Amino acid sequence: MASRRYKVKKTAQVAEREEVKDFIENPEVLVEQFSKTEEFFQKHRNIVLGVLAAILLIVGGILGYRYYISSQDEIAQREMFQAVFYFEQDSLTQALNGDGLNFGLLDIIEDYGATKAGNLARFYAGTSYLKLGEFQNAIDQLKAFSSPDLLVQARAFALIGDAFMELGNYVDAADNYDKAANYKSTENISSQYLMKAALAYEKQSDYAAAIARYNKVLNDHFGSPEFQNAKKYKARLETMASK
Repeated sequence: MASRRYKVKKTAQVAEREEVKDFIENPEVLVEQFSKTEEFFQKHRNIVLGVLAAILLIVGGILGYRYYISSQDEIAQREMFQAVFYFEQDSLTQALNGDGLNFGLLDIIEDYGATKAGNLARFYAGTSYLKLGEFQNAIDQLKAFSSPDLLVQARAFALIGDAFMELGNYVDAADNYDKAANYKSTENISSQYLMKAALAYEKQSDYAAAIARYNKVLNDHFGSPEFQNAKKYKARLETMASK
């Protein structure tokens, strides 16, 4: 049976090679194939041209959009310069709203939100709102922000956690601190976020979860500045939990 299958397979392979050889060496075969192609094109000319036109429009649209966004990003970066200066000077209201002559961060977000500069403006705006005590606005802006920079994205999660803590929402605060701690941050930064997460869990009276975060600092971040505090706070919680 196996021998028979092998012979059938071999025969098929030989036939296929012969067909390819005829196609390459025999001009009449080539002419026939081209004639079939031309016949198909003539029969379905409108469909083929329509598909090609659609492909060109899609490709052209993508390239055009990328160029547009790139040029808009350059403009947004220039427009945002003064707002960032105000932010760095802690003139947060002017940073957010502008000074009457220059754009504020909120203007950049509204007019250039799809650009990299517009995305970064959300981070600055969220941080500004947090410092001003407008915690829900801070959360909204920081949630809309995203960054491929691991440290900056982790920082955004932690700031969202800070805003939720101020609002007394310790569940969402702990969740965002955990995100920040686990977002491939450096050792020292991760340990800071773990300590904040532990506090948020303690505020919920979830002592087991808080102790777990202190243990992570003790086990994974031995050289961090938070190590001694983690040991002290863990012992305190273990005493509280045993009562």
